[in-house]
Amino acid sequence: MRTAIYPGSFDPLTNGHLDIIRRGTRLFDRFLVAVLENEGKAPLFTVSERKELIARCTSDMPNVEVHSFSGLLVDFMRRVDANVVVRGIRAVSDYEYELQMALMNRELHPQIETIFMLPAVEYTYVSSRLVKEVFRLGGDVARLVPPTVLESLKARLPVTVG
Repeated sequence: MRTAIYPGSFDPLTNGHLDIIRRGTRLFDRFLVAVLENEGKAPLFTVSERKELIARCTSDMPNVEVHSFSGLLVDFMRRVDANVVVRGIRAVSDYEYELQMALMNRELHPQIETIFMLPAVEYTYVSSRLVKEVFRLGGDVARLVPPTVLESLKARLPVTVG
């Protein structure tokens, strides 16, 4: 069974993330979306809330599992018997960072392969950070996030119109 992990903070999940997930499910038997537990980043949503949002947005994808982890990704991968990491690349700056991570993961666990996927063109500029910032300032992010996430943003963030 081919198992891949798509790790990230997903705070919040965007349509760019969903694009990678949807396409990744066609390549692997099991596709694990793994939410990083990193409270140092001051996330908008808790790990439980992010997992629930991802589960709701991927409920039509039977081979998707939603997990969370802390510590080293390679340790989590050993626990769930996965050897492929899927990462989305939007720009050259993403590639430079992701290349370093992929090489370090390979150093720590030589059997790991990293696959870089490009998002659909309409999502190449979308990031969770940018979605939160635009939403906070009163911008329309309805095309950038799933409806479930948009509702959660409206319930969580005050909108500042300047």
